[in-house]
Amino acid sequence: MADTRSDARSAVIRYLKSGDLFMAATVLLILVMMIVPIPPVFLDMLVALNMTFSLGVLLVTMYITEPLQFSVFPSLLLLATLFRLSLNVSATKLILLRGNAGSVIQAFGGFVVGGNYVVGLIVFLILVIIQFVVITTGAGRVAEVAARFTLDAMPGKQMSIDADLNAGMITEEEARRRRLKIQQEADFYGAMDGSSKFVRGDAIAGIIIIVINIVGGIVIGIVQLGLSAGDAFQRFVLLTVGGGLVNQIPALLISTATGIVVTRAASESDLGRDVTTQMLAQPRALSIAAGLLLFLGMVPGLPKAPFLILASAAGFLAFRVARSAREAEQAAAVPDLPALGAAEPEDVMSLLRVEPMELNFGYALIPLVDVEQGGDLKERVAAVRRQIALELGIVVPSVRIRDDIQARSNEYIVKIRGVEVDRGEVIPDSYMAMNPGTATEELDGIQTREPAFGLPAVWVSASRRAEAEMMGYTVVDPASVIATHLSEIIKANAAELLSRQDTRNLIDNVKKTAPAVVEELIPAQMSVGEVQRVLQNLVRERISIRDLITILEALGDAAGTYKDIDVLTEYVRSRMGRSICSQYAGPDGIAVTTLEPSLEQTLVDSLDATEHGAFLAPEPAVYRALIASLAAESERMAAAGQQPMVLTSTSLRPHLRRLVERTIPQLVVLSYNEIVPEVKVNAVGMVSLDNAS
Repeated sequence: MADTRSDARSAVIRYLKSGDLFMAATVLLILVMMIVPIPPVFLDMLVALNMTFSLGVLLVTMYITEPLQFSVFPSLLLLATLFRLSLNVSATKLILLRGNAGSVIQAFGGFVVGGNYVVGLIVFLILVIIQFVVITTGAGRVAEVAARFTLDAMPGKQMSIDADLNAGMITEEEARRRRLKIQQEADFYGAMDGSSKFVRGDAIAGIIIIVINIVGGIVIGIVQLGLSAGDAFQRFVLLTVGGGLVNQIPALLISTATGIVVTRAASESDLGRDVTTQMLAQPRALSIAAGLLLFLGMVPGLPKAPFLILASAAGFLAFRVARSAREAEQAAAVPDLPALGAAEPEDVMSLLRVEPMELNFGYALIPLVDVEQGGDLKERVAAVRRQIALELGIVVPSVRIRDDIQARSNEYIVKIRGVEVDRGEVIPDSYMAMNPGTATEELDGIQTREPAFGLPAVWVSASRRAEAEMMGYTVVDPASVIATHLSEIIKANAAELLSRQDTRNLIDNVKKTAPAVVEELIPAQMSVGEVQRVLQNLVRERISIRDLITILEALGDAAGTYKDIDVLTEYVRSRMGRSICSQYAGPDGIAVTTLEPSLEQTLVDSLDATEHGAFLAPEPAVYRALIASLAAESERMAAAGQQPMVLTSTSLRPHLRRLVERTIPQLVVLSYNEIVPEVKVNAVGMVSLDNAS
């Protein structure tokens, strides 16, 4: 029996903790109160609950440090208004039907206003005027202005977040949190602007209801109850005023809470602490106030005791605040020495963090970054990240941009995970001019090389920019040079930048629109790490992974049969054949170089299978001849304006690419399975060992 009671009690507690059931029950209660007559005892409980709830809301608004900590307040305000209106309706029914609306309303009508209905009406009207004219109107105006200012400030705040994100000052997660907070602030102040109208309507409704109750009560008392006009007026007016007061006082508390919320600025402490701290921060003001109170106390005809007591209290408070301020200044001037053998606290863990990408620069390049000096390098870096997302389908980590005292003044250094990968030099207030092959005249200037592609270039002053363009040179500014170099570095190291967490984020994004694709593959057939390695193989050869759904579907089809990552990658590439061909095809199709059949067979025979996978291990003489022949064909195709490209079998393609990627990185290696039927293939050369010799 005891166990049964315990289980029942636990079930009740679980239901009480369920917020959705509580809110549903509250709304249902409000509807029932408007329709069904309720006993006076129950009405007393609800009236007391209304007062307690209103006082609790007021206290909560005093302890929050920023408005969003009480973001549910607009909806709560609507429910509280409806609850008070339902109490008005219920009290009206009891007053007019029974002439008895419970002990609480009777006490407010008799004891609080001394049984004088004239005093009660005056007090009621004063409360309505305070709420309607002062608090509600002011709070509504503040909410309206706050909503307008918040909406106007949203673009600037979002740009500031983007700038901090591009500079590496905050993470992607922190940027998302700040953007969400800005949106929530706009929604909150917009909702407060609308919900403040409910409070005004409630005040107006209170006046109308009390007039209707007085008129209706007098008519019912005279016509139905047979009372005299004076008795009917005395009886029903006192009850009506009592009902109006018990509803108007909680309404005043809620209105005050509304004003506190909309006027509350973000702070690190609650309202009471802010008021005491900031009011007592100026002891001179307290001293002047004490002197003024002392002077008023000495004026003939004025009561001396109140002014002298207040003057003494203000003077004592000013003395204590001033002394505390002096002690704090002395303590700050002489810092405490650490105990012998003690070490200063240090956040060592923060030193272990390695930035995914860094862009360090010398002091002469600061104007390129400083927005106040017209620098737009941060915006250029943000544009590079967007471009990489469109081209390769990966989200590049935030690039930390900062000055480096160890770098030369005009030098910039690009690092990946704390390790330098490349560097370059630019000259501020100058432009880099490159000859695209159409310029016939030589351009005087500082000779240099374009850092991204190693092309010969010349630095010219800003005044000669138009002259260089007229001569047929391609002219770019220093920020564009750095952005282009950074873009090429990211593309060349995309596989390293694609972390396992990034892969998980990409998969989660696909799961929102195509959950069946992800659930079939992960974790049943492949892990996130294995998918990451496939994606790294693709982006390593600059194959876009934007169409991640197709990639995951291909892996889902092949992962049950093959486990080798290279084989799975080739299967995915064959499914992405149309995308790959469109990436390299020109108006006349794809120009490729093929391998001589005997050479291709030799390479296939030299495949060495190990427990870590297969790799090409040709004879040294064959390797040297192969590299020389491929290099010659690549140079010939590049001179003809074609992308160096070789076509081979599917089984050989990944191993051949891995063999030549260091010596001929610009060479694209395709397999026959990646060529779709509608694309024309033009064989413009053949690689053989005889050509190399």
